[in-house]
Amino acid sequence: MRKKTQSVTQPRFVDAQSQSEGFRANREARRNVLIEDYVELIADLIDEGMDARQVDIAARLGVSQPTVAKMLARLASEGLVAQKPYRGVFLTEAGQAVAMNARRRHGIVEAFLSALGISAENVRIDAEGIEHYASEETLQAFQTALESGLKELMAKNTNIQEN
Repeated sequence: MRKKTQSVTQPRFVDAQSQSEGFRANREARRNVLIEDYVELIADLIDEGMDARQVDIAARLGVSQPTVAKMLARLASEGLVAQKPYRGVFLTEAGQAVAMNARRRHGIVEAFLSALGISAENVRIDAEGIEHYASEETLQAFQTALESGLKELMAKNTNIQEN
């Protein structure tokens, strides 16, 4: 007897305006990815009691110091960071707000993926990308699922499948 599998519904062709909105949102998210990654990392370094120096930022992000210098200039021009000679980089109030929001998004995605049973290594890697692209509606759905016992449900399903 054949095992019945769920079929995946092919996406319907959407109108041009809806399709362009999806692409616009994706472009906006891509534009913000670097900004959010930098300010979140700077906040992490400061919270660890370290100065957020270019050399440390470059090492953590796996990029060159000139790349960091260029991005820090951009962040400074956008009012997100302030640089102090021989002291590193500090977040402005606006930068702290961006970092706090990025951390919130990151935490929700990590918790959701963990609840699904994803390995810790893949949670860390996947959350780093998903957090930037998920809409507030999606993040709220993740949060609601978590608060409704998603982790327990997934654990229960895993136990059932193993038996």
